[in-house]
Amino acid sequence: MTISIDFGTSNTVVARWNPGTQKPETLILPGLSMQQVDNPAVIPSLLYVESASAEKIAAGQSVRDRGLDGLADSRFFRGFKRGIGTEIQGFLPELDGHTVSFEQVGEWFLTAIARQMQSAGWLDGESGSELILTVPVDSFEVYRSWLSQAIASTALGQVERVRLLDEPTAAALAYESESREVVLVVDFGGGTLDISLVKINKMASQGTGRPLGFLMRWGETDFSQSAQVAQTAQVLAKAGINLGGTDIDNWLMDFFKEKQGIEASPLMTRLIERMKLKLSKNNSASEVFFDDETLDSVELSLNRKAFGEILESHGFFDQLSELLEQVLQQGRREGVALGDIEGVMLVGGTSKVPAVQRWLTEYFPEEKILKSKPLEAIAHGALQVAQGVTVKDFLYHGYGVRYWNRRDNRHDWHPIISKGQPYPMVEPVDLTLGASVNNQPRIELVIGELGEEAGNVEVFFEGDRIVTKKTTGKRSVKALNDRDGARNLATLEPPGMPGTDRVRVSFRVDEQRQLRVSVDDLLANERLLDEVALVRLS
Repeated sequence: MTISIDFGTSNTVVARWNPGTQKPETLILPGLSMQQVDNPAVIPSLLYVESASAEKIAAGQSVRDRGLDGLADSRFFRGFKRGIGTEIQGFLPELDGHTVSFEQVGEWFLTAIARQMQSAGWLDGESGSELILTVPVDSFEVYRSWLSQAIASTALGQVERVRLLDEPTAAALAYESESREVVLVVDFGGGTLDISLVKINKMASQGTGRPLGFLMRWGETDFSQSAQVAQTAQVLAKAGINLGGTDIDNWLMDFFKEKQGIEASPLMTRLIERMKLKLSKNNSASEVFFDDETLDSVELSLNRKAFGEILESHGFFDQLSELLEQVLQQGRREGVALGDIEGVMLVGGTSKVPAVQRWLTEYFPEEKILKSKPLEAIAHGALQVAQGVTVKDFLYHGYGVRYWNRRDNRHDWHPIISKGQPYPMVEPVDLTLGASVNNQPRIELVIGELGEEAGNVEVFFEGDRIVTKKTTGKRSVKALNDRDGARNLATLEPPGMPGTDRVRVSFRVDEQRQLRVSVDDLLANERLLDEVALVRLS
């Protein structure tokens, strides 16, 4: 059994590889999945906490069916993926005497999915079971580590092998029937915009009955006896930002608040989402609701032109063009020009916005733009890596060591592994360190994952909304071990003395994109740490 989960800000998709049809299929989980005639069975990423102490929750479509998503209630959570692994500005909610973090909310949501999968018989513990989790391009290791550990704590933890895959890379594999080699994936969901340039090479089997390449997995590699054609998906360029449908919802909310004096509320958010969906098919849309407190009836209306003007006023298209140009520049360095791109794959609910599609036609002819399965492409494409597809990828973030910058009188970061490094790394990067004072008892280092220098993203509460704000002038860095106990990489016995090399610290990024550290005591000729995931040090 091979299962994939695309955990999204607005919607989540769970899929499995059907061995009978040899095709991916989306799983329908009773109570969680939204079932509509003209839409796939996605799971709304919603959660309502009925009891924090008893961990009693409602998740997915059941939240909507019970009308819990229309309540102005601190027990209701939406868009919580954006808060996972970030430093929240403001106060987290306290429910039933418990402070509730977004990591806990996300774990409850994934637990609800795992329980329903187990109840429906999709988790039977069969040999060779595999789970593929997809992550945004711009995700930091803190988020990826949380996702792996959260899954491991659920019934999904019984699968034999787990792997992570970038969302747009997975999406590129979903259109297997398209005979296109160089594709651009525009993955525009509820919380992030990721753009990737992927080259897909098909390689014929050499008569051995084995695919030519596999992505490395947890556990042993299980070569199937299938004679299928194997593929290599090589990521040539990629970039991502925190911009998505949730931001557009907030902009529309502010527009109607200013225009009609309507206060923000969960019900308003739901109505705005419905208007966006209508505008993807019609030139205008309207919604009417009745306020049972004031007994007033309010009508919201919007047309595509006004919608585009709202997006323009927030620099929406400038941000899209800036991100696309980053990817195209990387592509040109790899020898791929704009005209070499054979297909543009639209993924994510926000990619259905007509203004986004019109923006793309400024760069590509309409016949190159593929938009047949925006909501399921990531989960379906992820399943392909278990069918003999090798993914060749590189690091979007680098890693560095924190030091004290005497000139600027502040902490700064010295790079040790640069962005763009292919992974898994074969050879580690070594640092040789000595003691700085007499009888030094330990060696401490803080290691960080280094984002872009152009800006940072802050996540904060504005009323009951989760809002992101881009700041400029500072690098986005996520420290992996800046906490008590984790900074200490080596306890020196005997204590260290200045003037001699004492420890060698080796860093390597594995196939799961985790930074692993080994530490050797050169004096004692002893290995103190061996390939430990840095984010999990304690």
